[in-house]
Amino acid sequence: MPGRSAKNIPLLLAAVLLSFQPLVPPAGRPGRQRSDATSGPKVWQSKLLHVDKDGKLQYIPDEKGNILPDFSRVGYEQGDQPVPDLPVVKTVSPSEVKTVSPSAVKTVSPSEDAQQAIQSAIDEVSARTPDGNGFRGAILLKKGLYTIPGALHIRASGVVLRGEGNETKLVAAGKGQRALIDVSGSGGIEEEAHSHVPIIDDYVPAGATSFKVQAAEGFRVGDRIIVFRPGTDAWIRDLKMDVIEERQGTKQWQAHEFDFRFERTVTAVRGNTIFIDNPMVMPLEKKYGGGEIFKYRFDGRITQVGVERLYCESEYASDTAEDHGWDAVSFNKVENGWVREVTSRYFGYSCVNLGSLARNISVLRCSCLDAKSQITGGRRYSFCNTGQMNFFADCHATEGRHDYVTGARVCGPNVFYHCSAERTHADIGPHHRWAMGTLYDNIATDGEINIQDRGNWGSGHGWSGVWQILWNCTAKRAAVQSPWVSGRNYCIGLKGDKYEGRLKGRPDGEWEGQNQDGLAPASLYLAQLKARTSPGKPPGDQENKQLINK
Repeated sequence: MPGRSAKNIPLLLAAVLLSFQPLVPPAGRPGRQRSDATSGPKVWQSKLLHVDKDGKLQYIPDEKGNILPDFSRVGYEQGDQPVPDLPVVKTVSPSEVKTVSPSAVKTVSPSEDAQQAIQSAIDEVSARTPDGNGFRGAILLKKGLYTIPGALHIRASGVVLRGEGNETKLVAAGKGQRALIDVSGSGGIEEEAHSHVPIIDDYVPAGATSFKVQAAEGFRVGDRIIVFRPGTDAWIRDLKMDVIEERQGTKQWQAHEFDFRFERTVTAVRGNTIFIDNPMVMPLEKKYGGGEIFKYRFDGRITQVGVERLYCESEYASDTAEDHGWDAVSFNKVENGWVREVTSRYFGYSCVNLGSLARNISVLRCSCLDAKSQITGGRRYSFCNTGQMNFFADCHATEGRHDYVTGARVCGPNVFYHCSAERTHADIGPHHRWAMGTLYDNIATDGEINIQDRGNWGSGHGWSGVWQILWNCTAKRAAVQSPWVSGRNYCIGLKGDKYEGRLKGRPDGEWEGQNQDGLAPASLYLAQLKARTSPGKPPGDQENKQLINK
């Protein structure tokens, strides 16, 4: 094999991991300054897109018109605004278990524990009137130890829970699998009556940001819509997910379980053509039921919430114990939120777990360290995402299984950017039952990255995803297969070995530049962000990276 082989991966990973230091306590802000500059004498570009000297991107379509989706509108406020620093309106100190507000000082009785004090502060700030930006303010936990026998809950918009870095230590004490910090709204997506309109195109390609509908007069710029793609028996059959090899507990895929709902916003209406903010990350095909759009509302979803600069640790009975803290931070039914500079240690499942109704969340410079659980299914998903338009950057994991992972039926786009993992026990990538539109950009691991038909693993995982893109990643080895229908998967510029995957005879993914230095752009995400927000500026500018570094 030309270039680097698997035996060189430890040296490659060591170089990458050094760039992430410091990552463990007492370090406060893991991460590094990134460079999008291409090194080496030979610069090459993917056949999928061309980048000109001013950073403009030209996408090269396949025979059906599919192009690489634009992944730049993920994360907090779609990457257009930096994560804010909210002013402190409440302080909690562990030394006196005392809360301080600008107007008064309340001393809590010694019998009131840290959990009650913090939750009371959260509830008090949650009751404040939000400002014009929807912010209520930050609760500052001063450095020290906080023992939490249960969980902390944020249920209102505009609230931030902030520590003073790794010196603010929250311990999930005692027994019980739970999220230490649970951030969630209420309710769910509610369809607007009589707003359903069919999409009339025979084929809407991946990467498209427009399509024709039967009648567009009821839609306006700014409308929030669901692009609905039905599951059909024909699609399940052509994907061969009705003939998964049986073993005990195997479940064949059922069409009604694969109805997909992509959240989008209307950006323009021209005749009967609807334009949307984020691209399609899976084709809509008439032969598989096509698609439709409808308006929706989600009144219970909360916004502008954050968890930041905390060190979270779980008590545990043994290295394989499981009756203890499971997630350090969990988000669901949240839009435009963030988790930054949070370190977790000894939790059984994750540092950050984003549920299926979490969207536009940024997870920045977080570390998931030294998980404690059995090493088997359903454990150690260090940074787990099941939501839409979410962004993970500059994160690090040790002793995980699936460190940067998506769940089932995940409607993208989503991005994992510039993250690392070491001492891994399984693989990185989409996990099961069809994730759509995920970019793994500059991920480094001493284990595997796989996009494949997982067959009867679990209860019938089957195809893990489509329009999954590995860009400039480093791994011991990777399997990248493409499903029988509905799109392809891509491996561009991988440093590491290629192998066929668990199940033989599946279509190969699209591979380019394996073990070849000089891929340009070095980061697809940064190039797309630059092209969208700073058109005409030459590559190498730093402005857009500041949106991540904030």
